[in-house]
Amino acid sequence: MFSCNTSTSGHSTFLLTGFPGLGASHHWVSIPINLICVVSVLGKRIILFLIRTDPALHEPMYIFLSMLAASDLGLCASTFPTMVQLFWLGVCELPFNLCVAQMFFLHAFTYVESGVLLAMAFDRLVAIRDPLHYASVLTHSAMAKVGPAILVRAVLLNLPGPILLRCLLFPQISVLSHCYCLHCDLVSLACSETQVNSLVGLVSILLSLGFNSSLIILSYALILRTVLSIASLGKRLKALNTCVSHLCIVLIFYLPKLGLSELHRVEKHSYPALAVLTANLRFLVPPFMNPIVYCTKSKQIRQGFLKRFQQKRVDVL
Repeated sequence: MFSCNTSTSGHSTFLLTGFPGLGASHHWVSIPINLICVVSVLGKRIILFLIRTDPALHEPMYIFLSMLAASDLGLCASTFPTMVQLFWLGVCELPFNLCVAQMFFLHAFTYVESGVLLAMAFDRLVAIRDPLHYASVLTHSAMAKVGPAILVRAVLLNLPGPILLRCLLFPQISVLSHCYCLHCDLVSLACSETQVNSLVGLVSILLSLGFNSSLIILSYALILRTVLSIASLGKRLKALNTCVSHLCIVLIFYLPKLGLSELHRVEKHSYPALAVLTANLRFLVPPFMNPIVYCTKSKQIRQGFLKRFQQKRVDVL
């Protein structure tokens, strides 16, 4: 970090960090990352198109899936520009306002995705514990309220962060730990007192990711209790099979975050390139894997895709 003797508020420049020791090979190293981003965007657009155009997919589970795909697109849009700017154009400078804006959208879409995963867990809980009332509980009017509620909650939880950051003093030039801006990273670079900012960030995480993950665990505990009460082994497996896709998505979402947290504590300074790679994959792996998991496990989505593909072939012929 540069000296705080020339600290300013709101006019600092932040330097993005690539892969340490691989500056000359950034173009080659970034190729798989860029391919992941492209595949992620294409996969999300295909899923959104299928759900929007196929009436058979206008069910709560697939509506939640479309919300998840939209939040994944938001994550890609929040991280991809600075990755291209750094790895392909060699531009590492990022003004304060753009950095704070990226931080806001990055955290907001992360919280939205976490909220959607909680809604999907509730969907599976109702479907297994009370299937007769499933249609009356998860109505279209209820679904129309869930999405905006998740979005508003994410925005409100993230709004204090950027506002409080503008009150801090930063060096004229600061070096970030990653190729994007995170709240904890910016707070650690500040020259002034940051206790309030750190507390607000901690409360925001606890009320979003912490609260959501606790309810997801509770939902699966209730689901497991219900499944174990079913006498037939075949019906048990059938009920659990409806949760496999969602459970995989939950693990893909939360495990990279836990892994990055442990890596920062133990090996960040010993293997800085590995820490940067893990940090990038933290936001790239979930959007990349989500459509693969659901296209693999969901028969309806596979059938919808094949139907559209065959229809295109007929139109071409």
